[in-house]
Amino acid sequence: MRQTWTIEKAHRWYNEQPYLIGANFIPSSAINQLDMWQASTFDPDTIRRELGYASRIGMNVMRVFLHDLLWEQDEYGFGDRIDAYLAIAASYQIKTIFVIFDDCWKQTFSLGEQPPPIPYTHNSGWVQSPGFHVVNNPDSWLRLEGYVKGLLERFKRDGRVLMWDVYNEPGNTTSLNNSRPGVMQGERSLPLLKAAFDWVRSVDDLSQPVTAGMWNFTRPFDRLNQFSLENSDVLTFHSYEPPQALSDRIKQLSKTGRPMICTEYMARSAGSTFDGCLPLMKKYNVGAINWGLVTGKTQTIYPWGWHSGLGEPDIYFHDIFHPDGTWLYPSEERVIKNVTGVD
Repeated sequence: MRQTWTIEKAHRWYNEQPYLIGANFIPSSAINQLDMWQASTFDPDTIRRELGYASRIGMNVMRVFLHDLLWEQDEYGFGDRIDAYLAIAASYQIKTIFVIFDDCWKQTFSLGEQPPPIPYTHNSGWVQSPGFHVVNNPDSWLRLEGYVKGLLERFKRDGRVLMWDVYNEPGNTTSLNNSRPGVMQGERSLPLLKAAFDWVRSVDDLSQPVTAGMWNFTRPFDRLNQFSLENSDVLTFHSYEPPQALSDRIKQLSKTGRPMICTEYMARSAGSTFDGCLPLMKKYNVGAINWGLVTGKTQTIYPWGWHSGLGEPDIYFHDIFHPDGTWLYPSEERVIKNVTGVD
């Protein structure tokens, strides 16, 4: 069983990378992970065009979500599409962090045609993987084990893959417990998180580091966070907070001694901005991956909880570019290019 990297090995790996800056990426033509990767809607032309926008401002890493149902449906076809995506990204010198599981957003979903976006609604079609019904039923995990091991066996020595993010925001869903409606899933997701790390670690000759990001720092998530701290080769975390809170978080986590990447940030109306946060992360040598590259079907330009009755927000929440490659906020170009060193 592969062990967690030592702090020294993690720093050697991190120091071999350029300063890591990028975005969470889904093409503007897709509403969710299934839409991005299914054979009928896989859109290499849009992927190529939009990764080009990232490349021209000096971004060198994308964080991209996968889905277990796609592997179950057609592991070879799904793997080939992952390979095609990686070839496009590599042509722009962009590496990829792949996210394997995710507890966020819709709890029911299926393969096939995906629903259209709900107007003015943030991530109205984003789906969980594998979904809390499966997360809470260990008897159904055999296929998940096959997915994780099969995926990593295919790409375990692929230099285009920067890192494996085992589980996005574990516990970030309601449990739908009829006796306690609205209760967060919380540490009910810990058993699957542990199992997923075991499956990942069992893959021989895995060359990339492994992580699971911390996102909720309240007491009910202490055990999830402690497990992530103890088992991640490189620490990753999310922060949609203003600069001072981000700085405090970085100082707190730096006590572990491991290199760090913030794998989600930048929510303008919440005070998490490129201008305030990106230079700060560069100063501390913390990798910076914001939410959203190109505005599209995910509609993450609208804040969490937004709806049609509110109309257009005064300031857009996430994303950098319009689909034609123009900036949502041209003033951000200077900030990003100052960090990436692109003229």
